[in-house]
Amino acid sequence: MASKTTYPVTPEQSSTSRRGKRHTRNKEASDREKREAKQELSKAMGDTARDARQRAELTQADVAERIGVATEVYGRLERGLLMPSVPTLRRLCLALNLQADVLLSLGSGPLPAWSAPPQPPSPEGPLMRRLMRHVRKLNPAQLRALSMVAATLLREG
Repeated sequence: MASKTTYPVTPEQSSTSRRGKRHTRNKEASDREKREAKQELSKAMGDTARDARQRAELTQADVAERIGVATEVYGRLERGLLMPSVPTLRRLCLALNLQADVLLSLGSGPLPAWSAPPQPPSPEGPLMRRLMRHVRKLNPAQLRALSMVAATLLREG
């Protein structure tokens, strides 16, 4: 019967393996803390964006259009499920008239004059903004047809 041969483990080898396991546990804890911090930041950013959007009386679709993302993507951002890229973060700050510090929950202060977003020519309600989003997607023939329908509605109204 063959016996299994074992080799003695030196103290250096033993402590190295223990250190490796300890390092792995520390890395896992660090990774978990980073994920939790990112989730907290995402949630705080989403809450701040939602509050600012509602104060401005904008819909999610309005803000999404202004920052150049899909409405569904903006919705995920507000729910804290998505972190925007830096360019998108900047556009979001401009669209909501917020400083990045405020949006990132780092502090607050007055907005610099250069960062104010251009104001719409006239105050439009959510229904008009929705209609305009649809109108911008029409081709020339569809625009002519819509124009005739609108003219007819105005004459009858």
